[in-house]
Amino acid sequence: MSKSQKDNGNDLQTKNSELTQAETNAIADLRDRKRSGVRAPDIKLDFEEETRRLTVGHKAKDPNAASALAMHELGTADHRFFEGVMNQVAALGQQDSPVSETASNFVMSVVAGVKPQDEIEAMLAIQMGAIHQATMMMARRLNHVKSLPQQDSAERTLNKLARTFTSQVETLKRYRSKADQTVRVERVEVKEGGQAIVGNVQNGGRSDDKK
Repeated sequence: MSKSQKDNGNDLQTKNSELTQAETNAIADLRDRKRSGVRAPDIKLDFEEETRRLTVGHKAKDPNAASALAMHELGTADHRFFEGVMNQVAALGQQDSPVSETASNFVMSVVAGVKPQDEIEAMLAIQMGAIHQATMMMARRLNHVKSLPQQDSAERTLNKLARTFTSQVETLKRYRSKADQTVRVERVEVKEGGQAIVGNVQNGGRSDDKK
């Protein structure tokens, strides 16, 4: 082993020894989550400037397996939806660039975090990722304005985007809450000569009030 390799090994040991137990546990937890999680391979984009043609693929050896994992991540079994959504995500790009693998893979990471159960949730997750990117772009622009009109314009747009993101999150919550609703069957008791009492009835349904 060369001297430089020994030095690098010693440096690594020194850095590891500086970690607290909580930090060591956090790193171990991250490794466990990576091993147990299922995620689609990163998107691979090939864009021809002359023809303006965009080819969407994945950074994986088996394209069929990559597509299946991506469909699982999107919560869909419909190839038509999958192809359309992937083309939309691929065309997001970023500022001053028609396409961006980093931007597209970021949006898909948001989708993976949301864990959509159907196409509606997948579309909401994609929109949330896209809106967040636009929000950060406007926040950066607001920090570099050089005139009051530019500041007002950037501030208005930033506020609209931030409110849109919040609305998207609330919409997703409402949509999921409807899917999770259950029907509760309660006891119905009909007293002699009286009316039906519907609800959680205690003590034979009698009132504590004196008659």
